[in-house]
Amino acid sequence: MSEPGGVRASDAEREAVVEQLKQASVEGRLTLAELTERTEAAYSAATHAQLALLTQDLPAAGAVPRVPAPAEPRKRRWFVAVMGDSKRRGKWRVDQGLGAVAVMGDVVLDLREAEVLGNSVDIVATAVMGDVKIIVPDGVDVELDGVAFMGDKKIDVMEAAPGMDVPVVRVKAFAVMGDVKVWGDARAGRLKRSVSAWREHWQALMGDVHGRRLDPWTGMPRRDD
Repeated sequence: MSEPGGVRASDAEREAVVEQLKQASVEGRLTLAELTERTEAAYSAATHAQLALLTQDLPAAGAVPRVPAPAEPRKRRWFVAVMGDSKRRGKWRVDQGLGAVAVMGDVVLDLREAEVLGNSVDIVATAVMGDVKIIVPDGVDVELDGVAFMGDKKIDVMEAAPGMDVPVVRVKAFAVMGDVKVWGDARAGRLKRSVSAWREHWQALMGDVHGRRLDPWTGMPRRDD
């Protein structure tokens, strides 16, 4: 008889884990990069053991968190650069819509380590003879629309496969002799992150399923295999 953790996972069980991850993000327990990474891992998990690793450091499904009283809707948070630079990187919280204005300057919004209190981020970006760069983890869905006049709006992100319920970044762009760009890890340069316990064990379990050992950093087969 196989071990309980080796039981094959169903589509419904994968979706349930994705919902648990989304709830953890809303509660501020996961960054956008962590949510995206774990969501992709949930959809590719083959066994109960692999799914369990993705939520082992989160409250049990169905647990009722202590929720504060509803607050008034918050206004959009703006980042403005006029003949200069405005950059937001590292750990920060996104609990409202974002706005970026670059006038003969540059605005950089790096969302990869942000705690996004929801499953989507709404951004209004205006570039006038300047650049607005939005950096997201590869694997999110990006919706970019708007107008570019003697400028450009473009996406360079490795998006998730169709059918995955991954985070969404929506950008409304207005570019006049400037650029609004949305870049993923592969384009912007990956963040240096330590190998977390869940990732290392999850990759090892994935290797066991496919009969090979995987490098926990890359997920690729080890060279000595």
